[in-house]
Amino acid sequence: MRRKLAAGNWKMNGNGASLAEIETLARDHAEGGTDLVICPPATLISRAAAVAGPIDIGGQDCHMAASGAHTGDISASQLRDAGATAVILGHSERREAHEEDSAMIREKARAAHAEDLTTIICVGESLAQRDAQNTLDIIGAQLSLSVPDTATGHNTVIAYEPIWAIGTGKVPSMNEIGQVHDFIRSNLERRFGSGVGRSVRLLYGGSVKPGNAAEIFSVSNVDGALVGGASLKAADFSPIVAALDATT
Repeated sequence: MRRKLAAGNWKMNGNGASLAEIETLARDHAEGGTDLVICPPATLISRAAAVAGPIDIGGQDCHMAASGAHTGDISASQLRDAGATAVILGHSERREAHEEDSAMIREKARAAHAEDLTTIICVGESLAQRDAQNTLDIIGAQLSLSVPDTATGHNTVIAYEPIWAIGTGKVPSMNEIGQVHDFIRSNLERRFGSGVGRSVRLLYGGSVKPGNAAEIFSVSNVDGALVGGASLKAADFSPIVAALDATT
């Protein structure tokens, strides 16, 4: 049975004082049935890992190269050295603002897998693509090009984040979420076989909050959530984790 996973993406938020939120989460969910990962800014990774207890700490991106003249970038090996065990790749904000395409994300994932980092690979459609009824075509192409052949249930998580729902308060219907998650599951099973395909955890992301978490987690093939703003405070993130605990 796949363990549930709640992942928090702090984006460009947080400082040293924010580590108290991770300490609170570690204390309050030490015995829960849900895996937790927090992805703070790179400046906090080593300090977060030191206080995280049972919580995994992840990066928000990594370069595909192991080292070199890449000013401002961070490699998978450097993330691992800082104490990270996971990394988010292909978030829509990086696909758009940094012009990252799926081929680049695939190479980053290969580099992360080589360092034994769990990759949380993001896929999602824009509102225009959904209105044009191209959602499954877009998701299928992103999966095909972004997920490397090295993917397993141990090293890969897929996060479905409809771009138009991130930080907007808008959430797809439960049927729409279920349709995409079932499609992703079928896609992975066809490509990797039923064993690996069924073992990869699928997260939903996009305006997940305490008030809608339980309903979202009741949807087929939703194994957890990738949470943005609501993961910054333990008081907001804990009810989401508790809702996920209740489904295990």
